[in-house]
Amino acid sequence: MYTIRRATVDDAPTLSVLATRTFVETFGHLYPAQDLQDFLDEAYAVDRQRTILAHPDYAVWLLERDGVAVGHAAAGPCGLPHPDVQPGDRELKRLYLIKDEQSCGWGSRLLETALDWLERDGPHTLWLGVWSENFGAQRFYARYGFNKVGSYEFPVGSVRDLEFILRRPAGPAR
Repeated sequence: MYTIRRATVDDAPTLSVLATRTFVETFGHLYPAQDLQDFLDEAYAVDRQRTILAHPDYAVWLLERDGVAVGHAAAGPCGLPHPDVQPGDRELKRLYLIKDEQSCGWGSRLLETALDWLERDGPHTLWLGVWSENFGAQRFYARYGFNKVGSYEFPVGSVRDLEFILRRPAGPAR
């Protein structure tokens, strides 16, 4: 049985393990081993996850199958490097499922949960970053009204990935 629930500070260790696993499954092959490990140690450390989970402007959801976390989404204020970002704009920070759970519809449900939260107090301009070569994710986000409006380099050690910046303008309540 699948469930989606908002993560709490107590979920920081679970989120750390899950975020590390899903990043490695999705992108691990792109990086030298030490660059990858250094990135994971910083980005997905338990203490960092605890800080995010405790922050009132951020939210993280866990997708669980039979009580085991198999996916997650994170959202909060927009921090992408684009000149049109305004105060109050919001961002989908992460959306990952373990490989065995992809393409079964739960990614859409997880995204819709995050989008509902991002627009909980009315329409907002929403942003996200996606790897330039992740064509499936780009098509997925386009179905939700996100369009490419820029790019930037995302550093993982010595590697600089070309990331696309996608935006969905504020509009009528959906």
